[in-house]
Amino acid sequence: MNQLTIEAIELLKQLIATPSFSKEENDTAEILCAFFDKHQIPFARVGNNIYAKNKYYDAGKESILLNSHHDTVKPNKGYTIDPFFPLEKDGKIFGLGSNDAGGCLVSLIATFLHYYPQENLKYNVVFAASAEEEISGVNGIELVLPYLGNINFGIVGEPTKLEMAVAERGLMVIDCVAQGRAGHAARNEGENALYKALDDINWIRNYHFEKVSDLLGESRLTVTVIETENKQHNVVPSQCKFVIDVRVNELYTFEEILEALKQNLKSQFKPRTTRMKSTSIALDHPLVKAGIALGKGYYGSPTTSDKALMPFATLKMGPGDSARSHTADEYIYVAEIEDGIATYIKLLNQFIF
Repeated sequence: MNQLTIEAIELLKQLIATPSFSKEENDTAEILCAFFDKHQIPFARVGNNIYAKNKYYDAGKESILLNSHHDTVKPNKGYTIDPFFPLEKDGKIFGLGSNDAGGCLVSLIATFLHYYPQENLKYNVVFAASAEEEISGVNGIELVLPYLGNINFGIVGEPTKLEMAVAERGLMVIDCVAQGRAGHAARNEGENALYKALDDINWIRNYHFEKVSDLLGESRLTVTVIETENKQHNVVPSQCKFVIDVRVNELYTFEEILEALKQNLKSQFKPRTTRMKSTSIALDHPLVKAGIALGKGYYGSPTTSDKALMPFATLKMGPGDSARSHTADEYIYVAEIEDGIATYIKLLNQFIF
């Protein structure tokens, strides 16, 4: 195991041992600052986002962004070990955020360290550790992007088994309200808002968008929350709220999705945000072609990441397995980190010199 991998694993263990829930990443931001300081690499901090540029950064050149996030979700109740103790056992490192996305983060940092002192690169190499990724927060990657210079394309580190996620579903969350009129259930009075909501939910359940993506499949509407303000069994509810989780392929805009809802729902509805759009990178992009040359496959990712907030081409790729993310007793293999660093460097070497 080379020095880059040893340092990456040690950094990962420090990050695991330090709670960093979304919007509460100050302490892990401090750890990252200390790491760059130790390596005598100039860095800057914007909120809880940390970024650095290669030693011979040239503003006249375009840049490649290496990005992953250092926030985590909260540990679920199924943990059988301390989520904040970086246990190394059987070739694995256990702990909250080890797989999503600590392994990717430290692998990209090691990759940045590899390129940092090198001269005569065709591109600048810029690294950014972002906050609030797990909640798509406004103080995450969007906050730091204006400081990063002219980014041509980027790698977003998320656990993909080091396969290439060339497309990603967009995410839109919609709050809906069905209006009725309160009444006494025994006298069959009022207008039941819950039944109105169920009519709309039934339409949502059975509706299918026509355009199906080769990479991302269908666009999907899923109702995930329903509630009334009424807590009494004998009162007909006057209002019923429900939430739609919308996952959009690259063939539809959010505006088209909203228009379909407008034409078919009786409930009032409003999207919380339309920022997390579907994204894709061309299969003939140099980054993708370099991955194919390494024997890497490509696919469309059902999950959403900071990739959705970047106004330039990005490839989502990293060590670890998305199936382990947000699960109890989360872990990543040491060998996956080692392979992650080596793969990132092999990938970039094909066109950075």
